[in-house]
Amino acid sequence: MKLQLRFFASLREALGISQEEITIPDSVKTIADLRTHLIERGNPWAEVLAESKVLRCALNQLMVDANTSLQENAEVAFFPPVTGG
Repeated sequence: MKLQLRFFASLREALGISQEEITIPDSVKTIADLRTHLIERGNPWAEVLAESKVLRCALNQLMVDANTSLQENAEVAFFPPVTGG
């Protein structure tokens, strides 16, 4: 499945990218699975997206929780709980 990832605020700065298109394995079904998949890339991903960090997520520009199912060609955005303009 292909996804468009977007990273905002401090996440963007720490990762050094604002967006990325990726193809994920079939085993990645939810936002939580995607986060785990990205953490497995190692640092800086593991540090920035660590389970201990509170992050907000959006799927196709709608706020969602970690159990939300992914969709082909969806846009998934990650950002800290408080984001400025």
